[in-house]
Amino acid sequence: MSSQSKAVLDLGKKLVDEMGLDEGGDTLGRWMAHHIAELIQDAENAVPEEKTSKQERCASAILDLWRHRAELPNGTRPFENAEPMLRALESLDPCDETPRYSRPPRIMAADAEPGAEAEKWLEIADSIDLTARQLIRHCLGRASQVAQDKTEEWVGLAEAAGFDEDMDVAVVRVLALEAALYGDEAPEDAERKEIEERLGRLEKFQELSEALATHLRSRLRT
Repeated sequence: MSSQSKAVLDLGKKLVDEMGLDEGGDTLGRWMAHHIAELIQDAENAVPEEKTSKQERCASAILDLWRHRAELPNGTRPFENAEPMLRALESLDPCDETPRYSRPPRIMAADAEPGAEAEKWLEIADSIDLTARQLIRHCLGRASQVAQDKTEEWVGLAEAAGFDEDMDVAVVRVLALEAALYGDEAPEDAERKEIEERLGRLEKFQELSEALATHLRSRLRT
């Protein structure tokens, strides 16, 4: 059996464990768990001349189930505990570097060719946009720590089976990296550089916020 096939079978066994084989709970989920469990057992115990075909049949059933993991009953979905953070972080699209909040002004600026003063403020808006996204991502990463032990196992199984590019797997991995960035262990060189860059942006954000607060206070005194 290849390492890839074994990884898919391991993923199937985990899905079976989560869905359960007992008489309680969801009927459809229990039926699927029994079906996958039987296919796994059949593939593992097959005679040599039938092993390849039975492994392929088993892997196909596991992959079909994995593709529909978001539709599994409550309590059995692989990343269920992290779903609120997944939805929020997915909406932020951390891989998209286009400004989220200042996007319309930026599009207008590109058409209008603003002067130096306007461009300066638009660049500040971009910086605030990025910092705000990072602050939100940090909060979501910390929130996901309560589900990290369980999701970490699923991520490992999914990656070994070749599903590392699946959206939910990738987003959970981002959350885990985010949480690790603020952990207790001494940061490595790459982490240290990232922390220094974030700290610099946060300090600029803080300076700008304080300047705006000072201006607003002065307005109230007039």
